[in-house]
Amino acid sequence: MKTFDTGLNSAWWALRIGLGLGPFLAGLDKFFNLLTNWELYLSPVAQHLLPVSSATFMRAVGVVEMVVGLAILTSWTRLGAYVAGAWLVAIAANLVTTGMFFDVAVRDLEMALAAYTLARLTEAREAVYQPQTSSLLGAAGQRRSSTV
Repeated sequence: MKTFDTGLNSAWWALRIGLGLGPFLAGLDKFFNLLTNWELYLSPVAQHLLPVSSATFMRAVGVVEMVVGLAILTSWTRLGAYVAGAWLVAIAANLVTTGMFFDVAVRDLEMALAAYTLARLTEAREAVYQPQTSSLLGAAGQRRSSTV
C-alpha cells in the first residue's frame, strides 16, 4: 500500500495555503492598492500595447489571481499551481522589461518553482489518496483477455 509521508504532507499544506492565499490576497488588493500601487510594476511596453488603462488591466489581473488562488485552495490545486507557476514566470518577464524590480522578478521566479513543486506534490499525493480505478480496470482487462 502506498503512503504519503507526513513530512511531505505538511510541506504540501504549507505550499497550498501560502500559494493559495498569496495570489488571492494580492489579486484582491489590485482593487484597493493598500499593499502597493500595482500599476508601478506594469512594464511601459505592456502599457503601450494595452487596449485599456493600466488600472483596468490590473483589476483584470486581480480577478485572474483570485481565481488561481481559490483553485489552489480547493480541489483544483494541481491545475491552479501549474497556472500560478506560469503566471509568475510571465510576471517576472514583465518586471524585467521595466528595467527595474529585478529583485522582485527573482522572487517571483522562486515562487514559480514553489508552485511547480506544489503541483508535483499534489500529483504524488493524489496517487496515494485517490482510488486506483484505472489499475483495477487494467488488471480485470488482463484477466479477461487471458481466459478467452
